[in-house]
Amino acid sequence: MSDPILFSVDGGLARLTLNRPTRLNAFNADLARAWRDVTTEATSRDDVKAILLDASGPAFCAGGDVLDMATTMGAGSDIADLAGVINAGIRALTESAIPVVAAAHGTTAGGGLGILLCSDYAVVGARSKIGSLYANIGLTPDLSVSAQLSAAVGQRRALQLVLQDRLLTAEEAKEWGLVAEVVSGVDAADEADRVRERAEEIAGFWLAGAAGAYGQAKRLVRSRPERSFVEQLEEEARSIGASFDTPDAKARVAAFAAASMKKAR
Repeated sequence: MSDPILFSVDGGLARLTLNRPTRLNAFNADLARAWRDVTTEATSRDDVKAILLDASGPAFCAGGDVLDMATTMGAGSDIADLAGVINAGIRALTESAIPVVAAAHGTTAGGGLGILLCSDYAVVGARSKIGSLYANIGLTPDLSVSAQLSAAVGQRRALQLVLQDRLLTAEEAKEWGLVAEVVSGVDAADEADRVRERAEEIAGFWLAGAAGAYGQAKRLVRSRPERSFVEQLEEEARSIGASFDTPDAKARVAAFAAASMKKAR
C-alpha cells in the first residue's frame, strides 16, 4: 500500500504530497496521522526553509472521506478526535516561521479548504473549483475553515460560501483573495503540472532570497490576532532588530548600501 502522504526535503524545500488519489485525497485516519506527522517534522527541521503542498491524482483535497466516516466512525466523538489529529498538522504549518505555498489543482472542498488555507500563497488551475459543501451532508465546518476563511475573504463572503453549496471558479477564488494565482493548461493533467511548476517557482523565489526573513514576515502576519496593536508594533520592532543581526541580513544590507553608493557617484 502506498504512503498516504509523500514527503521529501531537497535544497531547503519540503514537499508534502497528499496521496490518496482514488479518494480525491480525502482524509481518513491513516492520512490524518500521516499529515500530523509530516507537518510536524517539516516545521521542526532546521534544513527546511520553504514548504510546498500538493496532491496526486485529479483533485487537491475533497475534505473528509465520507464513505470512511459512514463505515468506520461509530460516533461524533470519533469524527472530533480525527479532526483533532488533523488540526495538529494545521497548527504546525500556520504557527511556523516557514512560508508555505500550495499547488491546488482540481477540486478543493470541505476540509480541503482548511488545508488550502494552511498555505500562505496558493496557486490553482483554471479548471479548479473551491467550496465548503459541509452542510450538504449535515455537517459543520472544521479543519480551520471557520477560523481562517473569514480572515482570508471577509466575513460576508465566508458566510456566502458556508451557507450555500456554491463552488467558486478559480477566477472567483482569485477575485475573493482566497488564492494568489490561476494557471492554465491544455488539459487537466497539463494544468496540474503547470500549477506545480509555478508553486515550485514561488518556493524557489523564497529559497533564493532571504528565506528566514520571508518566514518571519509570515509569522508576524499569521500571529497578529494574538496581540494588541501596541504589542504588534513591539513585536515588529523586536523582529526587525533580530533580523538585522543575522548574517544574511548583514550581507544583503551591505550589498544594497554599496550598490546605492556606487550609483550615487
